[in-house]
Amino acid sequence: MSTDPPGVAGAGVRRADPGATGAGTGTATEPARTGVHAARLAAAYADELARFAADHPRCAALAERGRAHMPYGVPMSWMAKWPGGFPVHVAEASGAHFVCADGHEHVDLCLGDTGAMSGHSPGPTVRAVAAQAARGITTMLPTADAAVVAEELTRRFGTAERPVDQWQMTLTATDANRHLVRYARHVTRRQPVAVMDFCYHGTVDETFATLDPDGRVVPRRGTIGAPVPPATTTAVVPFNDLDAIERELATGTVAAVLLEPAMTNIGIVLPDPGYHEALRDLTRRHGTLLVVDETHTLCAGPGGCTAAWGLEPDAVVVGKTIGGGVPSAAFGMTSQLTERVVASVGLEDVDVGGVGGTLAGNALSLAATRATLTEVLTDDAFVAMERLAVAWADGVRSVVERHGLPWHVTRLGCRAEYAFAPRAPRHGAEAAASDDFALQQYLHLQALNRRVLLTPFHNMALMSPATVDADVDAHTRAFAEAAAALVG
Repeated sequence: MSTDPPGVAGAGVRRADPGATGAGTGTATEPARTGVHAARLAAAYADELARFAADHPRCAALAERGRAHMPYGVPMSWMAKWPGGFPVHVAEASGAHFVCADGHEHVDLCLGDTGAMSGHSPGPTVRAVAAQAARGITTMLPTADAAVVAEELTRRFGTAERPVDQWQMTLTATDANRHLVRYARHVTRRQPVAVMDFCYHGTVDETFATLDPDGRVVPRRGTIGAPVPPATTTAVVPFNDLDAIERELATGTVAAVLLEPAMTNIGIVLPDPGYHEALRDLTRRHGTLLVVDETHTLCAGPGGCTAAWGLEPDAVVVGKTIGGGVPSAAFGMTSQLTERVVASVGLEDVDVGGVGGTLAGNALSLAATRATLTEVLTDDAFVAMERLAVAWADGVRSVVERHGLPWHVTRLGCRAEYAFAPRAPRHGAEAAASDDFALQQYLHLQALNRRVLLTPFHNMALMSPATVDADVDAHTRAFAEAAAALVG
């Protein structure tokens, strides 16, 4: 699968109410760095808020009911971040669309922030889940699907000279990342883990660390109840900064480098040419394991960036997407790393070492994963998905250029985003500095009012096997209308 040239991204810095004049934008007469006047943004957002409330009385009522027994009125706190004052409540989701409680059909370009990249309820997955549910959901024993899933994951990700060909199943990528951090510390007898500044790897404690202006490792903004100061567990370096990672690895204390091959949760930040090859060389030279988290970057192709770019990790994580919406994730290791793990973990203690989970590898998840990988997210499906992402990116870019907005667009396989800066950032801090939460909230709400859903965390659109050209066109029209409202 081809990808756009390395180097583009967006999202990170958080600001307040989009309706507040000057929130992340310029004055009434002078546009901000984003090219948008504060007064125009405030007026446009107020209009969209009124429209949203008028269109969604049933969703509003459900949200109000939810507040009685759920913080923020939602089953998980981050759902409160959807724009509009309350999230739409889904009545039905199928393919690349969903219908809300008020009966409005929406194009879904969020797709569960990658969890539904297969499309909602794909037929083969639904049939496999229904059949397996009738035969048994979880038994703590393997089924015939387990070997098939491991073989398919090896086909996709085991492309290096030292292939990733030994797999274990979990329910989430967080679990998979946490387990690999434990294994890395165990076999290397080292403690610190190196991560990228502004990274995201689920809720793994060690990854909620960032660099302050003086280059010190500190808890990332918003971190809830950090167990220990992250400087004791984590080395943080900017993405694409080989000098910084070499300095950390040269200490001889780092157990593993954990990274996405392209950063995605701060917007898409692509690697410099030669970055991954140099990083692989440094980790091998200093005896540090290299763990690649492909949970979001599976968008780059059937084998993620590992296959598309010829990467050579010691371990790979892939999560949420592979189960077609049913909780499922996996981590793979090379035979060399697996041998070290097996030799150092006694059978008597294999169940109490902090790696596992009673429902990990359950029959239902494995049935869903087998069907999704072999019948839905196929090699051919990625070709069509990438074509649509190119069309989406081209549509957004044409609007940006037509209105003279100082924004940019980037793409990674079947995933694409726009961000509020004219040039591509090379690392997470630059991407974070380019964000404008107020502007982001307006654009997401404006699209939602035109029945198009983007992710609530950044300006990401994802294509599924069920997405069609008309879905992409719907976003381009909405985006063009939003740009016209913002700049006149």
